[in-house]
Amino acid sequence: PYRLEGQKTAAFEIIENLGNAPDWLCIPMGNAGNISAYWMGFQEYFNANKSKQLPRMMGFQASGSAPLVEGKSISNPETIATAIRIGNPVNKEKALSARKSSNGKFSSVTDSEIIEAYKILGKEGIFCEPASAASVAGLIKNKNRIKKESTIVCVLTGNGLKDPDCAIKNNDAVFRKNVEPSLKNITKILGY
Repeated sequence: PYRLEGQKTAAFEIIENLGNAPDWLCIPMGNAGNISAYWMGFQEYFNANKSKQLPRMMGFQASGSAPLVEGKSISNPETIATAIRIGNPVNKEKALSARKSSNGKFSSVTDSEIIEAYKILGKEGIFCEPASAASVAGLIKNKNRIKKESTIVCVLTGNGLKDPDCAIKNNDAVFRKNVEPSLKNITKILGY
């Protein structure tokens, strides 16, 4: 119970930074603690008149590990997004309540959609783990159901250093050269 109480403060930070709750919150789901905790935080600030609205909660799972989307436990979940590879979420009931109360949505994204979002984030200078990219992959997949003027927050739950092998395996760049360790040689390769 203390974990969710701590995690809910991320919703406080979002409201404090935006001045209000967003219209939509997109978040990856494994054990469904984050979506449950964020919803608790948004409700707490709304009830304390610190925000004027509640967001719609959009939770995303990898298609090979989507028990909340499919409505049943998955005995052998499989996905590149190891942090959300959970077949029977501990916080299932709380997450389902958050979805219902917020008029939200759960959906799944494929591993290839996750990797595509992972690469998009990387090009923007954001290095996250694959599970984090599920929130952006889900937003991209569901963009037609969201009004253009909406305020959207995508939660990235983990740094890319949690899964450096994914970055190595999915790197499109051609930087795999042995370079003599000097500033001159490195800047030459980088094009400076």
